[in-house]
Amino acid sequence: MPPRRGPGPLRLTPLLAATSLGTLAALVGAQALVRQLPRPTPDSSVAALALQWRLALNPERRREAALLLSAAAGAAPARQLTLLTAQGWGRGAAAAVALKQQALAAKAMGQSDLAQRRWQLLLRRLPHEPASADALYALGQQQPALRQTLLQRWPAHPAALAAASEHPQLAGPLHLARWGARWPGAASRLAQACQRRDVLPAQRQQLAQGLAQVGASAGALRCLGTSAPQPATSLLLAEAELGGSGPAQQLGIARLQELIRRHPNSPEAEPAVRLLAEQSNDTAARALAQLPPRWRHSAPVQAALAQRQASPGAALAVLRRWPSDRASWELQWQLARRAALANRWQEARTLLAAGGSRLDAAMPLALQMRRRFWWGLSEWQLQRPDAARRHWRQIVREHPGGYYGWRAASRLQPAIGRASTTGTAVAWAPLDSGDGRADRLWRLGQPLEAWEAWRANRRGQVSRSSRDLQAEGRLRESIGDGWTGIGQQELAALRLPPGQCQLQQRIEAALYQPRQRPPLAAAARDTTVPLPLLLGVAKQESRFQSTVRSVVGAAGLLQLMPETAAEVAGGPVTRDELNDPARNAMLGARYLQQLLQRWDNNPLLAVASYNAGPNAVARWLGPNLQTLPEVWVEAIPYPETRHYVKTVLGNSWSFAQPRHSACS
Repeated sequence: MPPRRGPGPLRLTPLLAATSLGTLAALVGAQALVRQLPRPTPDSSVAALALQWRLALNPERRREAALLLSAAAGAAPARQLTLLTAQGWGRGAAAAVALKQQALAAKAMGQSDLAQRRWQLLLRRLPHEPASADALYALGQQQPALRQTLLQRWPAHPAALAAASEHPQLAGPLHLARWGARWPGAASRLAQACQRRDVLPAQRQQLAQGLAQVGASAGALRCLGTSAPQPATSLLLAEAELGGSGPAQQLGIARLQELIRRHPNSPEAEPAVRLLAEQSNDTAARALAQLPPRWRHSAPVQAALAQRQASPGAALAVLRRWPSDRASWELQWQLARRAALANRWQEARTLLAAGGSRLDAAMPLALQMRRRFWWGLSEWQLQRPDAARRHWRQIVREHPGGYYGWRAASRLQPAIGRASTTGTAVAWAPLDSGDGRADRLWRLGQPLEAWEAWRANRRGQVSRSSRDLQAEGRLRESIGDGWTGIGQQELAALRLPPGQCQLQQRIEAALYQPRQRPPLAAAARDTTVPLPLLLGVAKQESRFQSTVRSVVGAAGLLQLMPETAAEVAGGPVTRDELNDPARNAMLGARYLQQLLQRWDNNPLLAVASYNAGPNAVARWLGPNLQTLPEVWVEAIPYPETRHYVKTVLGNSWSFAQPRHSACS
């Protein structure tokens, strides 16, 4: 029998061809699938990212997928190094971040030589990318001159502030005073620097300004010694003093008055006048009357004087002359509110109608909706229901969320006055900050890098516009500073000008995505307290920060006093329990449930009681609660509780509303 022979070359060729064709077909199919995948974002699945990292023909797409995969929760340093190796090519933020993260991963794995090489490569190739600040910081441990380069090139970058806090010489505290007075530990460094004998007068001014920024007015004054404060220092000192108690406030008023008198043409004069006009005591009124003529006849001073006189005629004169000034808007609201509380509805309507189109074009949207609602209520009380409904329909159309969205909806259709749906979490959304570098890093799942780029590029500039406040707020929240971040987003909503529908929707979508949902939803299920109400309370009480503690001792997600928590729990509750979101949410929900039961499910009374206590609320009951609930709220004698009720119930309504998908 002849020996068996393997297949010859001609018999093997079809097998190889079939295998090659199959592999090619698989690759072509995979490439077709990759081309169909959307641009990678933090919402992309791990499987989709892994496919793009391995098979995308576009190297930029592969790098983006690698960065997103490396940012995934739980990615070990070895995994990060594998993903990002050879991804530091080219220019731009993505290349710089890839090199930075390689260096950090190598350091975490104990590969210090590799880390050093990556830092050096980053600094040599991409010295103008914000990520290079971290290279300067790391390499500066052995080369102190690089730390100085860091302070000069990237003064507001967190790496520069960290370097300044470690700087042994006076230059460190001076840098912190200018660029990062709120950096952890900065205040003590500034105070220590003030004790040095070699500090020059100009440097003392800088250190004192840094201390005043964080509210340490006494320390700032000690730092100045016998030196007279410069106008910028005086303004910061006055702001800090006005935030204190009676004697400190009096000192702040006197300081503002002196600043305006001595430096009437300085850049600090106008904010000083506005700050002085916002004070409501007799000392401030006397100071306003003694200002130089230029400022005595300005909008903030005339508005403050008209408000003290409670004169509709004087108020209308101010509104006609300065309809675009925020002092005029506050004057209009305060006098219209007084008229409504006194049942003088024609006077309230006249005040609210003043200002015309110039006021409409300048007034922030949130204030416009307040004005519109009360204008409508004035028309209603004057037996003009069609005019009232026109105002309320405009609110529901242009700004359906918040307290006045709720009240307008209730007035138009009482059956929907109570929110019954439950807000849901929103998908990842672009940052859309206007800073291309920060926006891209945000899309690549690098919020810390985006924040550092944003901060470095703005060089200490304070965010003031709604767009900037919202972007910075989201960045801060994404890196763990939820208290400041949510506060900035709230300020963005309050300052939003009219006619910016898309920005309005982005702000509201970010503000009213349910945070801390699992513990709050569990508490809502167990107590039958509506989840939107719990979300509204948590947002106002703690901005969803579970470890917040107030000056009076209220703690946790729903800011429970230990005594209240113990009463609800039937025994002592530890501080750790109050800081636990699940435990705090359950106790807070039970307390709210008790209040709702006491007040026959009236949310106004329950929420007011949560803030002021049920005994105080019991003294405020009256007929307006049923017929004019908005007037009842405005008559609450505690300003804090009045604001609290409107904010919490506005939050609750907004959490319960579906988000709009498009602007008309």
